[in-house]
Amino acid sequence: MSGPLRAGILGDPVAHSRSPLIHGHWLSRHQIDGTYERLHVPADGFADYVRQLVDAGYVGANVTVPHKQAAHDLADSLDPLAERLGAVNTLVFREGLIHGANTDGAGFVASLEQQAPGWSADRPVLMLGAGGAARAILGALADCGVREIRIANRTPGKVDALTPVAAGTPAVLAEVAWADREGACADVGLLVNTTSLGMQGAPGLDMSLTGLDGACVVADIVYAPLETPLLAAARDRGLPVVDGLGMLLHQAVPGFEAWFGVRPQVTQGLRDVVVCGHGRTRKIVCFLTMG
Repeated sequence: MSGPLRAGILGDPVAHSRSPLIHGHWLSRHQIDGTYERLHVPADGFADYVRQLVDAGYVGANVTVPHKQAAHDLADSLDPLAERLGAVNTLVFREGLIHGANTDGAGFVASLEQQAPGWSADRPVLMLGAGGAARAILGALADCGVREIRIANRTPGKVDALTPVAAGTPAVLAEVAWADREGACADVGLLVNTTSLGMQGAPGLDMSLTGLDGACVVADIVYAPLETPLLAAARDRGLPVVDGLGMLLHQAVPGFEAWFGVRPQVTQGLRDVVVCGHGRTRKIVCFLTMG
């Protein structure tokens, strides 16, 4: 197409999204003639709106709540993880067709590898929470070869619904009662909080980390605040930590590459842009599942 390459993020709400900061930084950094827009669309108009974007020559879009399942259902083709998850966060438009992908889990793993390069998939993982973000992370960890994933959720009985996400991988899922989560820390190599506990304005995550050994990585997908009480407690014990901002940044990489033809890097400069919000504030006021 002639003129700027156009992409954006589809959501309701969408005004809070930091994705335009991320993609705008990369477009400027690579001197690409392109735009990345906030695209507000209500649930009942999603399919028609996306088809209008295709007809208008957009190259694709990110998808945030409440549209991830609708994007999955609309896509003409899906990547394997998106198909297993039943959710799409990245759409690529080519020759009138819509391809759907889910990059949330890959974004988590890439952030893990960047912030905690000594992490190994050979040890069990303890995951707190069983919601949408947990599904994506679980699928990506299973694809990495993790063989045991323990899941502690405040509402019991969720593990059966997660089993299809690990289908075809070596991973075995084990449900842990929420009250027993501290006891399940023994021998794990990764503890990851996928709940909203510890998020700005939400209750804190009450959990002792004394059962973790010194090599265990502690990750939190909450990034408001950037250092949650869980991560602060882990740092106090000298444990390697992974904050939630990295997942947001890394999940954006595959989409940008597909739309604009350049694979961007997640750098400290990018983190500063997103944290500072053009210098207005150092508070990040959104949560990963909100895009």
